[in-house]
Amino acid sequence: MTIKNISLVIILIAALTSWQCKSLKKINLFSIQDDKNLGLQVSNEIQNASTEYPLLAERGNEEVYRYIRSITNNILNSGNVKHKDDFVWQVKIIDDPETLNAFATPGGYIYVYTGLIKFLDTEDQLAGVMGHEIAHADLRHSTRQMTSSYGVSTLLSVATGNANPGAVQQILTGLTSLKFSRNHETEADTYSVNYLCNTKYDAAGAAGFFRKIAGSSAPPEFLSTHPSSDGRVKNIESQAAAKNCKPSTTSTTTHNRIKQLLK
Repeated sequence: MTIKNISLVIILIAALTSWQCKSLKKINLFSIQDDKNLGLQVSNEIQNASTEYPLLAERGNEEVYRYIRSITNNILNSGNVKHKDDFVWQVKIIDDPETLNAFATPGGYIYVYTGLIKFLDTEDQLAGVMGHEIAHADLRHSTRQMTSSYGVSTLLSVATGNANPGAVQQILTGLTSLKFSRNHETEADTYSVNYLCNTKYDAAGAAGFFRKIAGSSAPPEFLSTHPSSDGRVKNIESQAAAKNCKPSTTSTTTHNRIKQLLK
């Protein structure tokens, strides 16, 4: 290693050790390829953890997968997803009717629970949630957030395949628990509106999700750490109105059919 390279390493180490957690949350030290590598490692972990993450078989559920992937592709083709051509944008469904959740890993691996699909009333609401999750990946919230939560060395070891299984599981647990900061959640809500604004979906679709889930008898635990549902509904709807987004042209027919297929 040359003196110049050694100096650069020393500078980098000094910078890393001097940062506070608040600063780390605003910085992403990972490349696009690192995001993809990390997402692949987590995706493999999910694939091998069939008890905890029972993936819905594609065979026999082709229509359900076409439906969820069509929504995803419509959002990706809105022209507003920055990393549309950089990430994999792979969508899979977790067969758990009791869980009202969806999450995205770095690199665009997206997972939607059957419980969420069945719980929602419309395709617009589901599109709003999908837009929100796509935003988390597109804005690279996971690696930004986890840089401060787990540290650079841990994430790089996972991304390069050199981490122990416990580290991968720890990161997976963090992703599925949706432990994003309040700022990241608000940012993902905003981008969901931006993504959906020029599609066939109601740009405020995510507001319908929050309104419905807030009124459920047992709202998901993760919502307790997020901005209030009422505040998010108002924020999403006001942004959609300000952008003068197109009205929805979807119907409930297709969504209801998908719900029936999942019974």
